[in-house]
Amino acid sequence: MAFQDLLNRVGNMGRFQILQIAFLLICNATLTPQTVLENFTAAIPDHRCWVHVLDNDTASDIDSGILSQDDLLRISIPLDSNSRPDKCRRFVQPQWHFLHLNGTFSNVTKPDTEPCEDGWVYERNTFLSTTVTEWDLVCGSQVLVSVSKFIFMVGNLIGPFLAGHLSDRFGRRLTLICALLLMAVSGTCAAMAPTFFIYCLLRFLTGLCVIPIHTNSVLLMLEWTSHKFKALVTTLSMCAQSFGLILMSGLAFIFRNWHHLQLVVSVPVFFLLIPTRWLSESARWLIVTNKPQKGLQELRRAARMNGMKSSEDTLTIEVVRTTMREELEAAQVEPALCDLFRTPNLRKRMFLLCLLRFTTAIPAFGFIIHLQHLKSNVFLVQCLTAASAIPASFAAMILMNRIGRRISQFFFSFLLGIFMLATVSAPEEMQILCAVLITLTGANIYAVISGNNLHASELIPTVIRARALGVTGIATNVGGALTPLFMILAIYSTSLPWIIYGAFSFLGCFIPLLLPETKNQPLPDSIQDVENEWKGSRQAKEEGAIIKVTSF
Repeated sequence: MAFQDLLNRVGNMGRFQILQIAFLLICNATLTPQTVLENFTAAIPDHRCWVHVLDNDTASDIDSGILSQDDLLRISIPLDSNSRPDKCRRFVQPQWHFLHLNGTFSNVTKPDTEPCEDGWVYERNTFLSTTVTEWDLVCGSQVLVSVSKFIFMVGNLIGPFLAGHLSDRFGRRLTLICALLLMAVSGTCAAMAPTFFIYCLLRFLTGLCVIPIHTNSVLLMLEWTSHKFKALVTTLSMCAQSFGLILMSGLAFIFRNWHHLQLVVSVPVFFLLIPTRWLSESARWLIVTNKPQKGLQELRRAARMNGMKSSEDTLTIEVVRTTMREELEAAQVEPALCDLFRTPNLRKRMFLLCLLRFTTAIPAFGFIIHLQHLKSNVFLVQCLTAASAIPASFAAMILMNRIGRRISQFFFSFLLGIFMLATVSAPEEMQILCAVLITLTGANIYAVISGNNLHASELIPTVIRARALGVTGIATNVGGALTPLFMILAIYSTSLPWIIYGAFSFLGCFIPLLLPETKNQPLPDSIQDVENEWKGSRQAKEEGAIIKVTSF
């Protein structure tokens, strides 16, 4: 925790931090559309079987002066249980006698039907093209829509573990740059995928990059600022993601062809690689990983940009070594992944954080990636939820700074469960009420995520923080990967997946209460800092008990 003294020397929120944070917020804004992209590119439009008498140009021309489109549809497509044209079957032969029948006829023999052997006809008023229309992912193949989302979430699952290890080993900056490059390449190539299998593979590679970019950008912001600004930095990160979602809604409204939309959200990532040349590595990480000379260079650079000329001249390697003596001694032994679970206090924190991330991810990802299933205008609700996330994130910041990290997370998680169950219970005809409930649900999700991210980063020591966040990221994305599979249950009941999401939200609201409060506490730099804090709190309780006994 001694790094705070060095940070105070060079400026803990000056021009250097502002420029660095501004660029990293842009990175956060550009990665967010990849998570919700398939709300638009994989939307399932209304569809029916292709039939000869209705969709063959020659046949339609012959009958155009005799029969209307509704008549041709009536004799070609059977009705489903809701008395609407069936989406997956057609009559084997046109039922011409239906044109002369009125009402219901129980004695009429049920005509033979067959699957859509010649393909489907899609409604193209909302989307000109989607991956569903590209590869006919409807009827018997509709489950593949959830499979593609599942594969993307599997990439999200594996990405944090790899990036956490690489970030603690090679640095936050290098890992961030590599993840940006991979996302730009895989996202651009996905727009030109010739088969669904290759598309899924490229989406998997994109999924590998999402959490590493977010985690490392947040770490680079947090590790260059003092504890006074940690809540603000986390909130700004959430606001940047919300801005990315608002931008996504506008782009999806303009670009209705999925190829074009995929390119529009992927190609700009290439341009983000140019400013990374001036991006600074975390001096905190450099020092605690036994690279004090490089850390000193970054500190002097920060002092120079912040106008702290006196600090730039007086800051020497001896000052760094003296201030960070304990951390440098601990850095002689490189921490391993198993160190996260070797000491009692850190082990307890990791277990609870993983459980918290898992229970939070299921309702959060379930809502975010399935907006198109809520029977509302997907462009509107995406924009509304993203816009509401900005004030919700600031409200979460104020609440976390006033009443603490634990109670605020409990409050927002509990509200999330209530609003999610209310959303699925609202009548579909009440569109305004549905839109309001969806907006409130989205706002609570981003408030919960903001609190989770801040609390987790404050509980883990710098020396192994990225690796620990990688492990908790795995728990997050295990939950995230399950959400598309829960949505398959909608074939039995459209409300069942949403009830499951709400139940997990209620379960997760109690977990933060089991974690220590970190409001106004400095970031721990070493594992020993975490254990000393635990020992100190235990000794304080013992001393308090002795005082009570003595006074009695």
